Amino acid sequence: MEYKDYYKILGVAKDAPDKEIKQAYRRLARRFHPDVNPGDQKSEERFKEIGEAYAVLGDPDKRKKYDQFGPSLRDGSFWRHGPSPRPSSRVYTTTRDFAKDFDAESTLRGMGSGFSEFFEALFGQGFGRGAEQPAGTSSNGGAARAAGAAAHDTSKGSDIEHPMEVTLEEVASGGNRVFTMQVPELCPTCKGTALVNGRLCMTCQGSGTVSKQRRIEVKIPPGVRDGSRIRIRGEGNPSHSGGQKGDLFLVVTVQPHPTFDRKGNDLYVEVPVPLTKAMLGGEINVPTLKGTQLSMKVPTETQNARTFRLAGQGLPALRGDTTGDLYAKVRVILPTNLSARERDLFQELKRQREG
Repeated sequence: MEYKDYYKILGVAKDAPDKEIKQAYRRLARRFHPDVNPGDQKSEERFKEIGEAYAVLGDPDKRKKYDQFGPSLRDGSFWRHGPSPRPSSRVYTTTRDFAKDFDAESTLRGMGSGFSEFFEALFGQGFGRGAEQPAGTSSNGGAARAAGAAAHDTSKGSDIEHPMEVTLEEVASGGNRVFTMQVPELCPTCKGTALVNGRLCMTCQGSGTVSKQRRIEVKIPPGVRDGSRIRIRGEGNPSHSGGQKGDLFLVVTVQPHPTFDRKGNDLYVEVPVPLTKAMLGGEINVPTLKGTQLSMKVPTETQNARTFRLAGQGLPALRGDTTGDLYAKVRVILPTNLSARERDLFQELKRQREG
């Protein structure tokens, strides 16, 4: 039986990440697809080989098993002793014997027929049903095996993340946001199996999923901050085995505000104060994030950059019922365009202060 080097077939290294493997597969699949090379038997065989390689390396479980048993696959010891670590005297004489220790059929999720003898021996043919195969199916009924596996595997689809920017006003009061985004759905043609009649599905290019535009409504809780994750159930990746869809997590980034700075749940704002009011005292208006103004009294002889605390005027906590504070920092405004009278007054003040 010919050993299949799936990494070499796709032209990737053994430590290649999933994304690189997927890109290599798509590139080669487009190049050797039968529709692109009508009547070319070599291209069709190459296309099947590429699809088989991706069926293994594109599936984390299959790739793990393939990597684990690689050395014994090359020298033939795998077929004599099986995939699990065992004494060298352990020899499998029948495929049903082997199946008791290694349920390879369960890894054949969504696969159809048309794979090489190497693939079938490692992942499917003869290891799952044998004489117990349901009536009406052939000995290489990959679809039947896939259906049986799916009936027992209802694992949830994987979660996905998507960035979302919020304003500081939304942090303060929360709110609802409605937007549209592309979300993955099971391919309507192959139903997530990646194959149609033993060939790679061209609707999804063998990925098993297609993108669909969805209207998403999300409730923004008050007090969110950079890195907060808002969970939307059932809007993640679909399950390829009949389970629930994964979840969508919106990862929050808070937009900078032109007036206020945020530190935790506290807000900081700079307030201009005329020189006369800073020296003699008086009332000033402090802006709030709600768009209102708070009246605040500054005492006489208030120095530049002095900061005043307005309790409970900050942001709400994401959890609990506490609220931060608002800190108003005084910025004394020096007068300009002095009149003759004002200049005389400052001269008098100078004489008084400097003697």
